[in-house]
Amino acid sequence: MGNRVGGKTLRFSREPRITSRYTLVGPMEGRGPYALDFSEILPDDSLGQKTAEKTERLMLELAIEKTLQQHGTKIQDLDFLIAGDLLNQITTSSLAASTHTAPFIGVYGACSTFAEALALGAVLLHGDFASQVLVGTASHYQTAERQFRYPIELNVQHLKTNQMTVTGAAAAILSYAERGPRITHATIGSVVDMGLKDPHDMGSAMAPAAFQTIKQHLADTNRTLGDYDIVLTGDLGKQGRKMLRLLLERDKFEGLERLQDGGSQIYGDKQSVGAGGSGAACVAVMTLGYALNCLDSAKAKRILVVATGALLSALTVLQGESIPCIAHAIALEQ
Repeated sequence: MGNRVGGKTLRFSREPRITSRYTLVGPMEGRGPYALDFSEILPDDSLGQKTAEKTERLMLELAIEKTLQQHGTKIQDLDFLIAGDLLNQITTSSLAASTHTAPFIGVYGACSTFAEALALGAVLLHGDFASQVLVGTASHYQTAERQFRYPIELNVQHLKTNQMTVTGAAAAILSYAERGPRITHATIGSVVDMGLKDPHDMGSAMAPAAFQTIKQHLADTNRTLGDYDIVLTGDLGKQGRKMLRLLLERDKFEGLERLQDGGSQIYGDKQSVGAGGSGAACVAVMTLGYALNCLDSAKAKRILVVATGALLSALTVLQGESIPCIAHAIALEQ
């Protein structure tokens, strides 16, 4: 098949572009080292809403609206709205989509959701099924804690391997307009389950999935890590980043200096966040903010984003199941 290379990688010969984008983050993320890369830093993490779930929905709605406004796009101009989040039945995305008339495709890949949405949007464009697609996601620290761990009111002390869910939202429009970075390849990952069961160390669980997808992408495209200026994993955190590096070193990969991790970097060293950031918004805001700013400023010409997700639920953890994980890779160029 002409649009596939190797076993699991899609090649977009027509190269859809990210033609509009918007990122917003909470105040804690705004105090981190990448504050200037985000479009908006929220004044607080409630936005006047009664619940954190309502806040998360409002964040996604704001990201969608401001992405549309960037170049005067109307919701009627969109062929599809693709979105997902971490909450049960992706309710944040579904409720946000209910305020729009665009055909909605809900997706779920845990913290890899944004890369999954980008890949699907690029496929729809490349196949002439759409001319403009909007993709988006959001997450909120309090909603994720309540669903996957404990209500924050209990003040449960986290372990050093715990990650903090990023409060934020991001949206982007994909089209063939003559602006924005190009999406050249997407490698769709397979589920990897190494039998790890600790929900307080998702970085270690996700690292093998990131390793497998990176290895697959490089084999499919006949590239090396050195062919990318940045290889940005989504949210392995400090623990998962170490695990990934060990796996790549074991197989004698070169170019490890190109590796970066959004979860390890989004917060400052002095912020109390355990192993770093996670959440559906983590890779989304770091990709549309930091990574694309690197392309825009010519600090990088080619970036590989590898978004990881831990496909667990609170119920499966209580039932003693291991944590299946996934990683999807998106290649971006100026």
